Amino acid sequence: MPPKVIAVVGATGAQGGGLVRAILNDKSGEFSARALTREVNSGKARELARMGAEVVAADLDDVQSLERAFAGAYGAYCVTFFWHHMSAERESAQARNMAVAAKAAGLQHVIWSTLEDMRKWVPLSDTRMPTLQGKYKVPHFDAKGEANKFFVEMGLPVTLLNTSFYWDNFIHFGAGPKPGPGGELVLALPLGDKLLPGIAAEDIGKCALGVFKAGREFVGKEIGIAGEHLTGRQLAGKLSRALGREVRYEHVPPEVYRSFGFPGADDMGNMFHVQLDFNEPFVAARDVGLARRLNPELQSFDAWLERHKHEIPIESARTAGDQG
Repeated sequence: MPPKVIAVVGATGAQGGGLVRAILNDKSGEFSARALTREVNSGKARELARMGAEVVAADLDDVQSLERAFAGAYGAYCVTFFWHHMSAERESAQARNMAVAAKAAGLQHVIWSTLEDMRKWVPLSDTRMPTLQGKYKVPHFDAKGEANKFFVEMGLPVTLLNTSFYWDNFIHFGAGPKPGPGGELVLALPLGDKLLPGIAAEDIGKCALGVFKAGREFVGKEIGIAGEHLTGRQLAGKLSRALGREVRYEHVPPEVYRSFGFPGADDMGNMFHVQLDFNEPFVAARDVGLARRLNPELQSFDAWLERHKHEIPIESARTAGDQG
C-alpha cells in the first residue's frame, strides 16, 4: 500500500513544520507529507522538499486553492495564523475555507488546531475585561473555538486539538525574562500562582501524527495536549538553572499587561485573565499523559531548555507572546 497523504497547512510554521518533520522521520512510512504553503520557493519550503515532502501552493483566503491542495489526500492538518494579521474575522473565514475544502476532498481524517471560545466562561456582558474587535473577549482563542462548528456541522471526521502556550515564545515573541533593576532577570506574566500549560511547538506536530496514527480513535472528539503544567515560579526556577542566572518570577496584573502597548497586548492580557479565573478547567483540558501517549518523545520544559537555552534573548526583547 502506498503511504497515505497528509496535507499539512502552514507547513513552514511551528505546528505544521513539526508535523511535516514528524511524518518524514516516521520509520513506519504509513503517511507521506504534502506541505502546504503560500511561498513554495521560500527557503523553508525548499528545505522541506529536500527532506522529501511534496510542497504545494495554497492560500487560506482562497478556498479553490485549498480544494486543489487537499485533493487525493487521506487527511489534513488545519491551522490558522492569527498573529500574522490579528483579525478574528479573517481567521474565522479561513477556518471555514479549510472545512469547505476538506468536505469537497472527501478527507477521511481532519485535525483542526483550535482553542476554547472563552466567551463560554466570560460572556460579552462581563465587565471584568474589555470586549475586543467588537464581539470577542480573547480574539485569538474565541475565533478558533467558534470555528469548531464549521468542521462539526459539515459532518467532517474531525479531531479538535486544543494546544498550549508555546515555550518557543520565550525565544521568538519576547515572552522570556528581562533584566531587572538588581541585575537579576525577571519573568513577568499575569499568572498569579496558577498553572500554565506549556509545550514545545514541535511536539504539537508530533502529537498530531500520533492522532493520525490512532486511526478513528479520536475522530469526533475534542482533546487537549501539554508538555507540562507549571507555575510562574516553577518556570522561573527552571530558567534560572538553565541560564545560570537568577530569574525571579513577578506577577503582573492582567489590566497592567493589557496596557503594555505591544500589538496584541489587550488580547494577551485578557487571555491570561481568563486563565487566572478559570485555571482548573483550562489546565484539566490539556492532558500531559495523553500527549505523551501520542508522542513518546514529548519534552519536559527542562529538556526543551537544555536544547534551546542559548536561543533565549535575555538582554533586550520586546514583551509579547503567542498562545499558538
